Amino acid sequence: MSINLNVTGMTCQNCVRHVREALEALEGAHDVTVDLESGKASVSGVSAEAAIAAIEEEGYQASAQ
Repeated sequence: MSINLNVTGMTCQNCVRHVREALEALEGAHDVTVDLESGKASVSGVSAEAAIAAIEEEGYQASAQ
């Protein structure tokens, strides 16, 4: 099941990379996508809480859709 997230604070492709790598580092995570223009991310295989915590650890704000 894919978790869809709203991510705020991303301003460039480097930000996208940080968010993507944070999500990919979570145990069990797969099918990670992060889109700068829409400010959205999705990930499968992890809980929404874990995904949000990983993104916020990188300095961005996240919430489940």
